Amino acid sequence: MNQTFRKLSNKEIQRMQANGCTAQDWNGIQVDTKTFDTQRFSRINFFGEVSIGAIDGFIEVSDGFVKPCGINNATLRNVSVGDNCLIENIGNYINNVTIGSGCYISNVSTIETTAGAYYGQGRTISVLNEVGKGNLILFSGLSSQLAAFMIKFFDNKPLRDAMEKLVKDEVERTRPMRTTIGNSVRIVNASHIVNTCVGNGCSISGTSRLSECTIDSSTDNPITIGTGVICENSIISGGSTIVNSVKITDCFVGEACEMTNGFTAASSVFFANSFMANGEACAAFCGPFTVSHHKSSLLIGGMFSFYNAGSGTNFSNHAYKMGPMHYGTLERGTKTASGAYLLMPANIGTFSVCFGKLMYHPDTRDLPFSYLIAYNDTMYLVPGRNFTTVGLYRDIRKWPKRDKRQREERKSIVNFDWLSPFSIGEVLRGKHILEKLRAASGDKVSTYNYHEYVIKAPLLRKGIRCYDIALRIYMGAVLKRHALTPPASTIGKGNWTDLSGLLLPESEETRLVDDTITGKIASTTDILLRFKQIHANYNEYRWAWSHQLILDYYGAETITQELEKQVMDDYVTARREWIAEIKRDAEKEFSLGDVDREVFEDFITQLDREVDFENTKLYM
Repeated sequence: MNQTFRKLSNKEIQRMQANGCTAQDWNGIQVDTKTFDTQRFSRINFFGEVSIGAIDGFIEVSDGFVKPCGINNATLRNVSVGDNCLIENIGNYINNVTIGSGCYISNVSTIETTAGAYYGQGRTISVLNEVGKGNLILFSGLSSQLAAFMIKFFDNKPLRDAMEKLVKDEVERTRPMRTTIGNSVRIVNASHIVNTCVGNGCSISGTSRLSECTIDSSTDNPITIGTGVICENSIISGGSTIVNSVKITDCFVGEACEMTNGFTAASSVFFANSFMANGEACAAFCGPFTVSHHKSSLLIGGMFSFYNAGSGTNFSNHAYKMGPMHYGTLERGTKTASGAYLLMPANIGTFSVCFGKLMYHPDTRDLPFSYLIAYNDTMYLVPGRNFTTVGLYRDIRKWPKRDKRQREERKSIVNFDWLSPFSIGEVLRGKHILEKLRAASGDKVSTYNYHEYVIKAPLLRKGIRCYDIALRIYMGAVLKRHALTPPASTIGKGNWTDLSGLLLPESEETRLVDDTITGKIASTTDILLRFKQIHANYNEYRWAWSHQLILDYYGAETITQELEKQVMDDYVTARREWIAEIKRDAEKEFSLGDVDREVFEDFITQLDREVDFENTKLYM
């Protein structure tokens, strides 16, 4: 605020008193030099130092309902009010608060700052291991990559110490002196708002309690907090909606997330378009596009991304007598069916589906796109099955369309490539595992065993075929982009990882660890910038990995024109096989009688169009 202020004249003080106003010391009240109308102020109790900006306009309190700006029926202590606000019917008081311009604050009990406020910033929580030592520091600059990075390398003490210093420095540097309410904020019918900073354009209506929170709303990316919501020690990022009696404690809610219908969470983080309703989460890491709709679903002690939880999904993280210390990872694209149960620790490969009560701590990270099925006491594994399903086809198309974040303000990086060096690396390892199982036991057995999981012989053979289709589709799709041009760098040739939406070579992740420890990384902003640089180089890193894959797969030393033609011919054949398998899956679903003919025929028409790769951006 750039206004100049002045004290009230004796005549203005008399008029204010006539309007039912009192002051502990009228000398502590300052008003805008140019515009001050005593008729816009009534029944106010002033304490300490209060400054009031220009109050000469009107504000829309509901669609088509406009009221004059002013302050009525309120107690203010050490408060700064911006231009053209309407503040009315404050049941208790507003204390130690800075309020921006154009705000509407009505029927609120308390807004205040108390000693030692940190607004949810700098708080350490324990994610994954529910009873572990805190492994994640909450602050506004958190992204899904930075959070995953902190947690993944928590046991690296030099890195942990360096990260803790960087985050703590950032928190202290940006910590406001008292609660701030931004411009054009609406706070209506709320109860207690304590030690909570609220950004521009935020709407808070019917909220029960906000305590030690940062609401990072902005004019272009506003946040909505609704009826019955209780948020404590938490940070909420731009574009998010939290309504209908949600209760969260010690949480970080990322960009464009939605929480509703009584969802509860503790010591959990949610990023980039996650949707949570009805159920609960505890010590959960919910990466981009994590979805849980159902009242009986519990996400606990797990790391998720592009995940969909079926009704009644549950995870057991509690070992007998030792406490809830176990955790696991469901890699990107995993689903759990209704009533699914996983005994932690568990690690599920990318784009897999889990059915039933899965025991024996499954680890299928090298068998992606699989079905895991519990039938009585037997655990079955169907490798590669999900690769050719209607469900996966729909999922990989829908995620980019459902990114609701403002393009200019996306903190978390989301790489939508479903076939990538990360997932295809798993496919390659999975194909080798299945081929070794087949070679070891021969073709005349009815089942094969992978750890405690049973693979039926025909499904193992089909799994090898599905994995080979995936490999040929991937190699052809990448080669179309680069042709005979050799890689410009060797970066990317080794193993890859998925850092909660960011696909990157492990070598680049290791370099970031080293640079953070040695001080080359000087701030959290530097780390976020490094993530962006890695993402910007993704195509080149992917080509280095894929170039080597093509040479190894075809047993060649260089990619010649003849090899290029062979790769592309195999690619076209594989794509047709893939589309044909998805079509058969759709026909099977239609034959059950649960899908309307019109829906089925539209889907088949869409599949037929996909045969021409030039008309789609689906794969890379």
